[in-house]
Amino acid sequence: MMGDCCGFGMGSWWGGLLWVVFLALIVVGAIVLIRALWGSDSGERRGGRDPALGVLEERFARGEIDRDEFEERRRTLTS
Repeated sequence: MMGDCCGFGMGSWWGGLLWVVFLALIVVGAIVLIRALWGSDSGERRGGRDPALGVLEERFARGEIDRDEFEERRRTLTS
């Protein structure tokens, strides 16, 4: 019999367990793929972090803008 070798045939409990594991891997893989494709932009916003404000803070930290300009632009972004 072809499917009875080593107890991995469709009638054994190993076969059922392997199918469950296989389907779980497919579902987890699909979830990871969906989150990678559609979650990249929204991940920053979900954390309450505006990317534009982050860039502004980086420019201020590097000394590209002074404190007055930083405060003015931050008020504009947060209003």
